[in-house]
Amino acid sequence: MRTRLIAGVGTIALAVSLSACGDDGGSSDGGDYPSEDLDWTIAFGPGGGNDIMARTMVDIIDQYDLYPGNIRLENREGGSGATGWGYLLNQKGSGYGISTTSGSFITTPLQADTGWTYEDFTPVGLFATDDALFIVPGDSEYETWEDWVDYATGQDSVVVGGIGTVNVDFILHELLADQAGYEIEYVPFNEEGQLQTALLSGSLDATVSNTGSILGQVEAGEVRPLMFTGPERLDVLADVPTGEELGYPDLPAMPRGMILPPDAPAEAQEFWVNTMKEVVETPEWQEYIDSNYLAENILWEDDFYAFLGDTVADFETILTDAGVLE
Repeated sequence: MRTRLIAGVGTIALAVSLSACGDDGGSSDGGDYPSEDLDWTIAFGPGGGNDIMARTMVDIIDQYDLYPGNIRLENREGGSGATGWGYLLNQKGSGYGISTTSGSFITTPLQADTGWTYEDFTPVGLFATDDALFIVPGDSEYETWEDWVDYATGQDSVVVGGIGTVNVDFILHELLADQAGYEIEYVPFNEEGQLQTALLSGSLDATVSNTGSILGQVEAGEVRPLMFTGPERLDVLADVPTGEELGYPDLPAMPRGMILPPDAPAEAQEFWVNTMKEVVETPEWQEYIDSNYLAENILWEDDFYAFLGDTVADFETILTDAGVLE
């Protein structure tokens, strides 16, 4: 199946070129670590999943006095993460830059010449994966997934949306459409609010959204979930079947982790691994996991990157089959 992707990758190419104009990484580290303030890059705009996770981490680190200096948080959004992670790339050799990751961390380099891949950075860890709900308007005629498939297969194509040009949202839509036998036109959005507005206005037939981002609208009856992509039903939405129950097993989830710049000092990597091991044991972290309906999935250093390597291989196959990659 060939999918029509509405929008190009020119904005990503521009973001990559602009990120090269950022800092050159600052000083290399020597002596005791940490001894400087920390520059924390959030590669997406305020209010999204990556932003919420980063700010939750920093709140916990501050609450438990786990970092002796100041932590400067800055949203450096653009190009499906290319701007922010390009900025971190230019901090090569420093232990005083850091960023959280999402699905775009591995999908953006597959579709644009970013000048980096996940392998260029210093891994800290994976902390959680974020599954999604397949959503239609609350007043639509589709009560079940079967209703949706009956409608979609009877159209030349249906218009669906998600966050990012070629991200986990796009891949989920592509997998579901390919297996169910319908064609999609995919429209990417930069933030959740825009996506929801487009769905409710009738510009989109369906979307996928992370549970924590859309649950309020589900409970208000504004939207209707037809499928949850995780392995088990959510307690809060017990009537919504999983993809596996509906015949769509092993659907991908958004990986949420942490990285340091390329060639960060070993002492910096060790410090952040040990610090994050403390963070994930706090009740505040567990509350974040529970309230955002994430699946805790903790892998450290090389195990984290081995997970990303397997995920990249799977995504590359899917995107090539969809005609997005040559």
